[in-house]
Amino acid sequence: MPNFFFKLIAPRPSFAMDMNDDEKRMMQEHFGYWKASLDRGEVVVFGPVLDPAGPYGIGVISAPDEAGARAFAENDPTIKSNRGFKVEIHPMRAVTRETAN
Repeated sequence: MPNFFFKLIAPRPSFAMDMNDDEKRMMQEHFGYWKASLDRGEVVVFGPVLDPAGPYGIGVISAPDEAGARAFAENDPTIKSNRGFKVEIHPMRAVTRETAN
């Protein structure tokens, strides 16, 4: 199945440092969404990147096609929240432990 790279961009560079309580709850839902997909084998890896210029999230998922990857993104609580999050999605030729042998 094809893999896709996701870059989640927060609505402000300081988001990771100054989230309010409502934003923290939304991020817990976001984590749960990705973790459940990881547990089902759909997500290869995900997590925050602590870039000094501004943190962002990354993830790599397996999806049947780009439409499936976009549907996954559209169901992410951060995107559904309409709080200004943006996501970039790019096809990726991932090499994993399973595919490297």
